[in-house]
Amino acid sequence: MIRLGTSGFSYDDWVGPFYPKDLSKNQWLPYYAAEFDTVELNVSYYRIPSRRMVEGWVARTPDTFLFSVKAHRSITHDRKDQGFDQMQEALEPLLESGKLGCILAQFPYSFHHNAENYEYLKLVRKEFWGLPLVIEFRNARWVQERTFDFLKENDLGYCCVDEPKLRGLIPPAAAVTSSIGYVRFHGRNSEQWWEHEHAWQRYDYRYSEEELEEWLPHFTKLKSAAPLTLVYANNHYKGKSVETQRTLQKILVGEFGTLM
Repeated sequence: MIRLGTSGFSYDDWVGPFYPKDLSKNQWLPYYAAEFDTVELNVSYYRIPSRRMVEGWVARTPDTFLFSVKAHRSITHDRKDQGFDQMQEALEPLLESGKLGCILAQFPYSFHHNAENYEYLKLVRKEFWGLPLVIEFRNARWVQERTFDFLKENDLGYCCVDEPKLRGLIPPAAAVTSSIGYVRFHGRNSEQWWEHEHAWQRYDYRYSEEELEEWLPHFTKLKSAAPLTLVYANNHYKGKSVETQRTLQKILVGEFGTLM
């Protein structure tokens, strides 16, 4: 099964391009869930959500809806005073409702391929034991068989990415290291990837149909190797991620007949 969604849903600049202008913010998630059956939440990277907030997400989505939740920055970037316990407590309503797709641990480019960081990944796996966990690397040195073998041994999913073809960044390749396949489309805005005034500028990119079709061989591999593949578009500025997923759905249904 392949599920398509976007990285985040609560953007003011989606009003007009996606959300009707008279729709209240409280209704954005139900409106989103009427078209997509999964979402990746980035808000948890900046602050661990309260249980009440998570219960609200559960209440406003269909029973089959899945949330992927980004690990808090204390876990992936600061790597001290980690919020493992707080994260697990916050995720309890998702677990109880069966709506947790996975936890995404997205590490920065400065998270280098070395023995110390392999040990840290073991710690993250231990702290989130029993929970579906996917690792996103930003440094291309991690893309090697040793990494994939390690992820498989520790039941850690690998996050496949599409991003600018810049030196040192992760190439667009497919790998399945757990029961979950995972893909993030970041856009190919190479001009503003490293140099930008606002974070959203890095992801201001509109994919062409031809660029998305380049991923068909990768999706064939993911679909055959993983029971569930979660695919998120992170080029969210002004709803471009919605456009990306609508185009990708057309491509995938045309290729496979169904996403199931």
